[in-house]
Amino acid sequence: MRNAIMLGDGFVVTTDNSGGIGEKPQDVVAVPDQVTAHFAARVALLEQWAAQADPISVLIHNFTGPDSWESYVAGVEDVFRDAGLEIPVISGSTETNMELIQSAVAVTMIGRQRLVEEIGRLDWYVYGIPLVGNEVLERRSEIASLRLIKDAMDDGLIQKIWPVGSQGILAEYRRLMGDPQIEIETDVDIHSSAGPSTSVLLGIDAHAIKKARQLFVGSLYKINEINSFRDGI
Repeated sequence: MRNAIMLGDGFVVTTDNSGGIGEKPQDVVAVPDQVTAHFAARVALLEQWAAQADPISVLIHNFTGPDSWESYVAGVEDVFRDAGLEIPVISGSTETNMELIQSAVAVTMIGRQRLVEEIGRLDWYVYGIPLVGNEVLERRSEIASLRLIKDAMDDGLIQKIWPVGSQGILAEYRRLMGDPQIEIETDVDIHSSAGPSTSVLLGIDAHAIKKARQLFVGSLYKINEINSFRDGI
């Protein structure tokens, strides 16, 4: 399993955090606190889906200060609206004894696994472009859509989900498949950080790919493993 803790009885915990991103003068990336929480919650939600679970509660760990709490809650709520999900119970805590010079927040989700049928061999695709820092704000149209992923899950088009993190597409694919060399149907950088999981790996049955491509409107890029003997590696 990816970055998830399995608690037993089908319960799953996922989390993501951000530091130096927000509204404080010394933050490295200047964005509204609501946006910071949005992308942290996005990663935690995708990790839930990777574990074939759905969130039932959310905890916000706010080290920025009490003035940021409502914005952080709003950012988390935005993610569930974007995905077309009901907003679960949101709770957490705020550091009020010490004032930090930079923003810091973590979002933790507790979810419950779904019953999933056994599946055979899947073809893997990249959806969304790896972006990080200010690129995430400047190129939001290229980010993997939570709503489309959820729609594809509901329609049975996607069998597995694997978010891409800071190590890039190749590193995440190798966590799934061992140590292959790969090539992709586009010139996307397979080593570049995907920041808050702007890019996602999707496992799709070959019989479903036509419908999946129609849903994602040409934004799916097939991952092909390179024959090492052919390429002299």
